[in-house]
Amino acid sequence: MKLEGKSLKGDFFRFIIPSVAAQWVFSLYTMVDGLFVARGVSEIALTAVNISMPYIMALYAVSILFAVGTSTVVAIMLGEKKGKKANEVFSQNIFLLTVFSIVITVLVMLNLRPIALFLGATDVNMEYVLDYLGAIAPFSGLFILSYSFETIIKTDGYPKMATFIVTAGSLLNVVLDYLMVMRLHMGIRGAALATGVSHVALIAMYLFHFCGKNGVIKFTRFHLDIPLIWREIKNGIPSGITELSPGLIIFLFNQAIIHFLNENALVSYTIISYVNSLAVMTMVGIAQGYQPLISYYYGKKHMHKCGRLFRYGILAVVVSSLAFTIVCMTGTEHIVRLFISSANSGLISYSVRVFRIFTLSFLLAGYNVVIGAYFTAVERPAAATLISLARGMVMLALSLLLMTWLLGGAGIWWSPLVSEILSLLLTLALLIPYLRSCPFSPPSP
Repeated sequence: MKLEGKSLKGDFFRFIIPSVAAQWVFSLYTMVDGLFVARGVSEIALTAVNISMPYIMALYAVSILFAVGTSTVVAIMLGEKKGKKANEVFSQNIFLLTVFSIVITVLVMLNLRPIALFLGATDVNMEYVLDYLGAIAPFSGLFILSYSFETIIKTDGYPKMATFIVTAGSLLNVVLDYLMVMRLHMGIRGAALATGVSHVALIAMYLFHFCGKNGVIKFTRFHLDIPLIWREIKNGIPSGITELSPGLIIFLFNQAIIHFLNENALVSYTIISYVNSLAVMTMVGIAQGYQPLISYYYGKKHMHKCGRLFRYGILAVVVSSLAFTIVCMTGTEHIVRLFISSANSGLISYSVRVFRIFTLSFLLAGYNVVIGAYFTAVERPAAATLISLARGMVMLALSLLLMTWLLGGAGIWWSPLVSEILSLLLTLALLIPYLRSCPFSPPSP
């Protein structure tokens, strides 16, 4: 069993390092698009990529809702030595996602302009948004399936394979971005096509693994099992909300910036959102990395090992959050200048200032994500869902309303920190009673 290695700590790092790397690569897809669009088209076109981001994040959220729910159930079944049933769960998941993918693609292609308006497109950037969404929407199903495959291949015991595949796809995306945007001058549509084509390659590589001889999880015949689907959905909802939250944050921020500030502030936030996505996805990578291990040992009734993995996860968050905060605080201007030309010194100065305020939220973001993932792994979906809803939607919306009421447009940049503080208080209120009642100590000899 590839979920169980020589040492628990070794297994933890064996799973979270590739998982974090894979999340970085997924985040870099849109960041690379943004870099080439900013340099090869215009800074206004850059805001169109940002405005389209919530749609892409929504696709990932649908995928991860089923993928994490499926991964949790599959890992528990593998721990219970039910390999045949685990294969049926996996196959059913891919079938359902394929059906959803077709429906979503058709609906979006038929309603591009209303969706662009809903996302926050303005008269200034509407054509850019339509070009980007119109080119990327036909690949919607591939976004959904690729992220699901990436999650489940780790549960299959191949975290390094997942990292290799997403890295290969990302490198292909960079090459295609350069060719289509900088050499062929296809504009923002070229950037979207580059991302879509790279996902075609991702799907091909994942299918090669799951249809090959390696691994435990395979495609097999199945019968639709509605109670099992509901079990997967319950377990996956918290992670789906967590995955959706960066897109929701971008959506709410875009709306607030258009209302309280101006188009230039959208450029500033576009840059911030890329780094924020990288920070949050690091925490998601830690969470998704240790989730199959916890579920596996939960299935084996080894709660003392679940407790050790939980402590490793918290320590990883401490290190990651401090690292992101220090790097962003000290390197803010260098990051901003990657996207904004030196001629626009006023926008650079403003972006640096608000970026440093936003960076303070990185100190707290990971705890809510990783603790919520632990609750998911041990099939406590109610607590996990409450944490994800609070962090990804409720507290953020309340904080944005409160801070803009108190400080106007300037309050936009302080609201993520307030939201993370409020969410962490709720998380601790759920965690402390659980820790008091949970048998984390090793069994008596």
